[in-house]
Amino acid sequence: MSDDNKKYWYNLETGQVEQGYESPAVDRAGPFDTAEEAANAPQLFKDRSKKWAEEEARDDWGSGSTR
Repeated sequence: MSDDNKKYWYNLETGQVEQGYESPAVDRAGPFDTAEEAANAPQLFKDRSKKWAEEEARDDWGSGSTR
């Protein structure tokens, strides 16, 4: 078994931090090294989504131009 079972996960259904594989994989995000990192997962997701959206907006998809 991997060391991920000793790490922390953010449960997407309950919003709780869990250690190890307490919940089904579909309900977990992680792993994180600390409980604090796992607790901050929603903000991390929001920040990453914003960054990706900004990157996509900068890309010139489908404009027909060839950089």
